[in-house]
Amino acid sequence: MNIFLFFFCLCISTTYSQISGCTDPLSKQYNLNATVNDGNCKYEIIKIKPEYSKKLSDSIREISGLISFDGLLWTHNDDHDKTLYGLDSLGKIKKKIILKNSINHDWEEISQDRFYIYIGDFGNNYSGNRTDLKILKIEKKSFLENNPIIETISFDYSDQTDLFPNKPNTTNFDCEAFIVAKDSIYLFTKQWKSSKTSIYVLPNQSGKHVAKLKETLDTEGLVTGAVYLDTKKLIALCGYSKKGKPFIYLLYDFKNDDFLSGNKRRIKLKLPFHQIEGITSTDGLHYYLTNESLVQKPILHIPQQIHYFDLSPILNSYPDK
Repeated sequence: MNIFLFFFCLCISTTYSQISGCTDPLSKQYNLNATVNDGNCKYEIIKIKPEYSKKLSDSIREISGLISFDGLLWTHNDDHDKTLYGLDSLGKIKKKIILKNSINHDWEEISQDRFYIYIGDFGNNYSGNRTDLKILKIEKKSFLENNPIIETISFDYSDQTDLFPNKPNTTNFDCEAFIVAKDSIYLFTKQWKSSKTSIYVLPNQSGKHVAKLKETLDTEGLVTGAVYLDTKKLIALCGYSKKGKPFIYLLYDFKNDDFLSGNKRRIKLKLPFHQIEGITSTDGLHYYLTNESLVQKPILHIPQQIHYFDLSPILNSYPDK
């Protein structure tokens, strides 16, 4: 009986020692005594400027996704071109690899895990009823040997039952961002009307799958890129509002694959009307973002660029936790 009471009291003590609240010192709701993040931190609205911006080659005017791999920043165009371009940190093209046995219908994003590169051929903004949504899965070893072995992951959205064409840029089933985590792929869609993103999950194995709706996040803009840092439990999304105002949306300190259980912070970028398309980071503190060329004469003439941002003051000590 005494042993039972001891363990009972120990369990009670442990339970009551966990205090739920905002654990981020940079938040307005920071609770010094909180030991468990309740996901309800709120933040001041801030705007940051890039450390530098560099114009990119005209061969990647329609630059889309971005990853950091094998010492280079790898990117691609979103239409027809089957080339992956390896850039240095200033955006100079250092290497090109052509995916000869593939077709670029609308490559909108690139992601990776330890052994594979993934390319999202799922652009769907024109009418929202595309039926050949797919992700290319490329073995990294064969890619570096310039003989890429490619598998195909096809999918449908679990809640898209009506495939009647919509007017351009009105659908909820358009996607330009995804991450790969463990054995799953997580899609972050563009909800054109509501400016929210729906998160879908599907296996990262070749074959035909159903992308199951997981949850929805109000990003107040169209999400166009994502990067996931597994060891830091951090996801950075990028995109722009309907008025062309670019942003980064951070998800961090979450539990397992419950990405919305931790901190959620939207950061405005000090850039004029920019169609931000890609984002990547190697340390969770410093980020490369790209925008595609946007020309609407005589008002707009924005060239394709790469931008470098330092988010150290914002994330501060979090990645070291």
